[in-house]
Amino acid sequence: MSQKLRRTMVRALIAGTALAGLQGFAVTAALADTTINALFMAQAAYSEADVRAMTKDFEAANPGIKVNAEFVPYEGLHDKTTLAQGAGSGYDVVLFDVIWPAEYAQNKVLVDVSDKITDEMKKGVLPGAWTTVDYNGHAYGMPWILDTKYLYYNTEMLQKAGIANPPKTWAELLEDAAILKEKKIVEYPIVWSWAQQEAVICDYTTLVAANAGQFLDEAGKPAFQNGGGLDALKYMVDSIDKGLTNPNSKEYLEEDVRRVFSAGEAAFALNWTYMYNLANTDPKESKIVGKVGVAPAPGVAGKSEASAVNGSMGLGIPTTSQHQDEAWKYITFITSQPVQNKYAKLSLPIWASSYSDAAVVTGQEELVKAANTSLGLMYPRPTTPTYTQMSTELQKAIHQALLKQASPEDALKAAADAAAGGGL
Repeated sequence: MSQKLRRTMVRALIAGTALAGLQGFAVTAALADTTINALFMAQAAYSEADVRAMTKDFEAANPGIKVNAEFVPYEGLHDKTTLAQGAGSGYDVVLFDVIWPAEYAQNKVLVDVSDKITDEMKKGVLPGAWTTVDYNGHAYGMPWILDTKYLYYNTEMLQKAGIANPPKTWAELLEDAAILKEKKIVEYPIVWSWAQQEAVICDYTTLVAANAGQFLDEAGKPAFQNGGGLDALKYMVDSIDKGLTNPNSKEYLEEDVRRVFSAGEAAFALNWTYMYNLANTDPKESKIVGKVGVAPAPGVAGKSEASAVNGSMGLGIPTTSQHQDEAWKYITFITSQPVQNKYAKLSLPIWASSYSDAAVVTGQEELVKAANTSLGLMYPRPTTPTYTQMSTELQKAIHQALLKQASPEDALKAAADAAAGGGL
């Protein structure tokens, strides 16, 4: 064999080997999993363990799709979503609060999925749940966490104080708290999540609803500085001045409230659904197992019988997602009725018929009873593209009043002026 022929054969062998390698790579790539990135909240509602279990079930039912689930505190959800949007990449599924669809729609952060919502979904999901993902008649995701804040109480403490039933009004709450304090059953009977974050707005909104207040007037201008909005803040300040609210509430988020209440250091607490089973049934998480009562948040005589804030959340697809079909498959799986019914101990389902399902109700009858009242009363925080700015101003105003840096009247007036100046 000539040297020239030998060189030709070697080159052909190398080329053939390379081609085979490329073909093998192409086959491998075709069979590779699609990975979608999902952003969740690391506090309240479903636990991280629950979400990972749901995700594992989804992956088993959908071979070829992998889900990379990331968990951040609630306070990081909005910024994580918008920063990733600005970078033009990042997430395929994001958890969003009921207060963000207006902003997200205006800034084209989320995909409009109205045409993906089936008749079965429309009929089966509780009507109020759809408000979580709706803006101007368009759906920007699927509702997932249907939630409001309830009044939790320590049944043993109330029994010791001779209090037969939980308070029906916010005034009665302070009266009961005063009895508990006077009898030295607990130093600070009430605990709240009043840190200068969205948490304090949720508690404030509950009180605004009870006092028949409003955030915006008919012209869309701030109205929280008057009437029920002002009464709500005065109530918060009064509860601290009387020594009935734990003063550390001014730095607490929801998990801090759960920790204090579950340790038996408070008789009353306002918190989301998830606290009920953790405090009442889990000895690893609570020292008061079996001693937890739950009721709708109270009302105000002559104005309301109960009160509730809309704290619901939805799952949406960012417009920058490169895997929107896979993302929608994942969203519809974990928001489906069978999945929600299976994990109903930390977050109640969005599906109407779930509330007649023994698997959902058994063991948490008292919570479901409270939910039947509260979920129909959920009061919304303002639906406006500038909500984030408005909330920031309100948070500052509430804290100024709680810290005695300004009167409730002056603090709220300043917030209203700032919000109006910001284009509300």
